Amino acid sequence: MKEMEELVAEVPVLSGLAQAHLDLIAGCAQNTRFDAGTYLFREGDPADRFYAVRQGAVALEIHVPAREAVVVETLHTGDLLGWSWLFPPFRWSFDARALEPVGAIAFDGACLRGKCETDPELGYALMQRIAQVIIERLQATRMRLLDVYGVEAAT
Repeated sequence: MKEMEELVAEVPVLSGLAQAHLDLIAGCAQNTRFDAGTYLFREGDPADRFYAVRQGAVALEIHVPAREAVVVETLHTGDLLGWSWLFPPFRWSFDARALEPVGAIAFDGACLRGKCETDPELGYALMQRIAQVIIERLQATRMRLLDVYGVEAAT
């Protein structure tokens, strides 16, 4: 069985971090599992952790009154799930539901924020990586919106 330090080093968004930083991050991590249909978190709840999906699929959903939840994105192996733990007021903006059995690394947000405060180099490196995830997700959302609203290319 792999040690947590090894598992953390395999998370794509954390690749390239110094071993000392990976060791610090691993100190805030634990393995976790979710059965299909289980919610990892719910909109409005405290965002006290985030996840690296190791296997399975997770739907990010928005509750729509008088309708079924709308899936805004589906995350898979290697994807980072959640950044609300990093920004006040530390509340989830979406629901996250396991579409199939999910294995993940759960990172304690408060623990990691504390380590980033005491090690600004770690904080900066982690913020760069999470900002990149945010940018990619926003770009993907933009493209989905263009598709939904049928925006045609100018000729």
